[in-house]
This record gives sequence, structure tokens and C-alpha cells, in this order.
Amino acid sequence: MLDRISALVASQQRFVANAAHELRTPLAVQRAALEIGLSDPTPERVAEVRTRLLTVADRSERLIEGLLLLSASDQGLDRTEPVDLAQVIVQAAAEQAPERESRSLRLDTRLEPFVLQGDPALLSHLVRNLLENATRYNVPDGRIAVHLDERGLTVTNTGPRIPPDTVPHLFEPFRRLNPRRPTKGEGTGLGLSIVTSIAKAHGAQATATPNPDGGLTVRVTFARTAERVNC
Repeated sequence: MLDRISALVASQQRFVANAAHELRTPLAVQRAALEIGLSDPTPERVAEVRTRLLTVADRSERLIEGLLLLSASDQGLDRTEPVDLAQVIVQAAAEQAPERESRSLRLDTRLEPFVLQGDPALLSHLVRNLLENATRYNVPDGRIAVHLDERGLTVTNTGPRIPPDTVPHLFEPFRRLNPRRPTKGEGTGLGLSIVTSIAKAHGAQATATPNPDGGLTVRVTFARTAERVNC
């Protein structure tokens, strides 16, 4: 019991430290950009600084939203309602179609009826995070496959090869395949940690397996005892 408590405290301390670092980094970038703009206030430089500040502000906003969502899903479900998970997937896929098209990615879906008791907003975030990760960490002319059946949801993508020993850490907050500083268009490092937190809140389990030819397969398996709604 003491070991579990110590591990939990250590995990929370790492989360707080990582969150502080991730929030501090954009502030440092903003300060540097402003200092550059003030030292060279030409129209071209001012326009460059403005674009940089907007990019950093956008990422900071997404990071804060991710932290709030992670906190909300960790608190469990207050109220639930029937959620058509297939429809949630269709809607999320349509919203992200422009991004896939810009990367020449093909989306294949095989969706069976699946309605469960849950939080519609959180389940929507779960699906969107899975699809966003599958798109962001893909290769040009790659593929994303989404399969929904009575056992749960599976999302597979093409992409770079992933060392098997790094996969369990992908569900930890602020973990990325590439630990370098994030660039424009990259995520906050919270995507899969949000997925696993929302899954747990719905009595489900999220797991990941590296594909032999590259890319990742993420499965969200709903427990047999989870409350389902007949279609």
C-alpha cells in the first residue's frame, strides 16, 4: 500500500513539474519574440513576431484546454446518456478531413452500431484525440483505419517505426515520440493520456501496439460489464 501511495505521489509530482515546464516554455518564447520585435521594429520583423506570438498563444490555449480536460475526465462521470459512438466517429472524421487531405492521408472506416451510456463531450474528445494523433504522426500518402465493433474502438495508422519499449510511456502526460521542442502543428503531449483517462472513466481500457511496418494501433476496449444501450 505504501509503495502504491509513493508511486502515486511521485507520478503527481512529475505531472506538476512537466505541466509547469510546458506552460513556462511558451512564455519564454513570447518574451524572446517581443524582445526581437522591439530591437528591430521594421514592418517585416513586426509581422514575423505577430505570427510567432499567435502560434505560441494557440498552442498555450490548446495545452490549457488539454489540462482542464484531463482533470475533468479524472474526476469520473457525474451524469451519462446514450451515446452513438459510430456517429461520434463520423462527425470527428468529417471535421478533420481537411487536415488529412492536406497530408494526402486515406481514411478507411468499418463501423458497427455501438451505443453506450457515457458522457458525449468526453467521448467526442476521446475519438478526436485518437484521430488527431493518427493524422499527426503519419507519413505522406499514409493510411488511417478505424474499426468499431462490439468489443470497442481500434485506430491504426501508418507512420515511423516505434520501439516497443517506448509504447507504454505514450499514455503518460507530455510524452512524445520525439522529445525535442514541439514545432508548429505538433500536439501538446496530452493526447493519449487524455484518451486513457476518458476510457477509464467509462469502464474501458486503452492499449497501444506498434505495427511491424511502422505506425501504431490503439485499442479502446469496453468492459463486458459496461452499461450498453440496445440499438
